[in-house]
Amino acid sequence: MSSISGTIEEVLINIDSRIYEWETLFTIKTVDGELKTVNVGLSGKVCSLEVQKGDRVIPGMVLAYIKEDFILCGSD
Repeated sequence: MSSISGTIEEVLINIDSRIYEWETLFTIKTVDGELKTVNVGLSGKVCSLEVQKGDRVIPGMVLAYIKEDFILCGSD
């Protein structure tokens, strides 16, 4: 989900691609012209993309659906 308002500047994932924890998935250009990144603390497979480059987004808007792996990774 988006945590900010703005316009999708880049979509860095594809449907059926695998993502990893904290990988950048999207960049969003805010109304102030700042580029913000969107990432999530999970790994899994991209099931669908709900936005594309140029789409306007608002906080809480779903950007993609991810099927989580539930495989623990990282340090203890």
